[in-house]
Amino acid sequence: MKQEIIISLPSLIHRIGREAVKQAQLVAKQFNCELKRVRRSRNWGLTGDAMQIQAFSQHLKTQPLTVAATEFVYLIRKVDTALLSHTDKLEPLAAKLARLIAQQPNITLAELMHQTECTMAEARAARFDAEVW
Repeated sequence: MKQEIIISLPSLIHRIGREAVKQAQLVAKQFNCELKRVRRSRNWGLTGDAMQIQAFSQHLKTQPLTVAATEFVYLIRKVDTALLSHTDKLEPLAAKLARLIAQQPNITLAELMHQTECTMAEARAARFDAEVW
């Protein structure tokens, strides 16, 4: 569940400017993400856990409307578009287990473990919580 994802950001400096990239790098570090160049090319990549990248994007969206915030529009749009393909990683494990059990009440523990990559103890706890309700 804690797989890092990489979001490609081609020609980032050309699109938003060097100063905005430096600010975005500092903000990314606050959310345990890494915004860096891909080798020696002009392309950039954002690496991190899906939940952390989503928090990074939300933080950029809440910035006051300054010149730098308007430069982040491209970055926010690219990150949000890339996160659409990783929606399965954006849901917390407990919520995902509860949803699967609610959809398929007869699902086995092995199937739960396989679909969510959780431990036996987590699957059993989710099953117990679903039966209590």
